[in-house]
Amino acid sequence: MRVLVAEDEEILAELIATGLRRAGFAVDTVYSGDAAIAYLSLHDYDVVVLDRDLPRVHGDDVARHLVANGSRTRILMLTAAGSMEDRVAGLDLGADDYLPKPFEFPELISRVRALRRRSARPAPPLLEKAGLRLDTVRRTADRDGRDLDLSPKEFAILQLLLEADGAVVSAEELLERAWDAHADPFTGAVRVAMSKLRGKLGDPALIRTVQGVGYAL
Repeated sequence: MRVLVAEDEEILAELIATGLRRAGFAVDTVYSGDAAIAYLSLHDYDVVVLDRDLPRVHGDDVARHLVANGSRTRILMLTAAGSMEDRVAGLDLGADDYLPKPFEFPELISRVRALRRRSARPAPPLLEKAGLRLDTVRRTADRDGRDLDLSPKEFAILQLLLEADGAVVSAEELLERAWDAHADPFTGAVRVAMSKLRGKLGDPALIRTVQGVGYAL
């Protein structure tokens, strides 16, 4: 759901981030190891796409930092070196998966999704409630057989509400899980996105507002 891309080649980092956003993820990008540690300390990421050869703080040390702190964030390590010894070394450091450069982008997306499913917040690929069906693999949604044309942000919000299984999800949590670090917490971004999502879901209303607390499905 939320991914940090730590890659010192800025053009590559932004290409990866753009592709991941199109696949429905909220993505932040950093270009050095110290920045990666700072972001990982501030935000709860599902996956970090971690270049091994980062400046200032090496990617290996970022991985060690995550492991030492018991982080639930999954690590997909990238490197220009693709030998077996390098892969073994990366996995021994605590990486959950390893992808040598150059790579095919669909494979990267697939591996990130697989790591997300292995995170500490597991969820079934098909979420259903009150006639609403959300396929998190195919990225499709329908209500009572009617296809819903959801934006990536709307899909992410609906997935979080379905995964909560009736529990209230705060606006702060939605902002943390479905937006990137540049989202302004004082804007009405969540309220506006929720209004659009409700319009697409139609009647009878499925999402209720719990005043001063958040939203529930």
